[in-house]
Amino acid sequence: MERLLIVTALPQELDHAPIPYEHPVVFTGIGKLNAAVTLMDAISKHSPAMVINFGTAGRLSAHASGLVEVAEVIQRDMDAEPLSPRGTTPFDETPTTIASGFEGVRCGTGDSFMRSTDSWLLDQQVDIVDMELFALALVCHRRGVAWRSFKYITDDTDENAGRDWMERIHHGRALFLKKLTEIGST
Repeated sequence: MERLLIVTALPQELDHAPIPYEHPVVFTGIGKLNAAVTLMDAISKHSPAMVINFGTAGRLSAHASGLVEVAEVIQRDMDAEPLSPRGTTPFDETPTTIASGFEGVRCGTGDSFMRSTDSWLLDQQVDIVDMELFALALVCHRRGVAWRSFKYITDDTDENAGRDWMERIHHGRALFLKKLTEIGST
């Protein structure tokens, strides 16, 4: 069986559920910096063949609902204009889009909880938003580790997003565990 490392921001997202096949689980904390530092340490410790991220996300696209898999991720809050276009890190070879190699939605990651629509994200065809995935995908990219990400849609990135997220943070757990069991049995 492939060595998997399960990564999520908060224990509440998994609601302390038992993970099938006893894969290690790492909780990164919220945000890109916490995610990157924690995952770098975890990859060094566990040497996984694949990192599987589970978390919550807000939706921008009406077709994103329930548990979705992420095909690619961009950084929504890197804005160093005029040095480089939004989403691009200036003077750096970091890719602006990191693909998982699997079909799914497009995610925009940033260190802010979205409570309104951002036209730039719509122009970039972003379906969902989160606060960790770009950092996780970049660490995997740089360390040569495959990754997949599954996000449970908790809110509509509107004025009710905070309340909706709090109420639904653990709702995707059973769906993710079912998906993880499917992945582990292949």
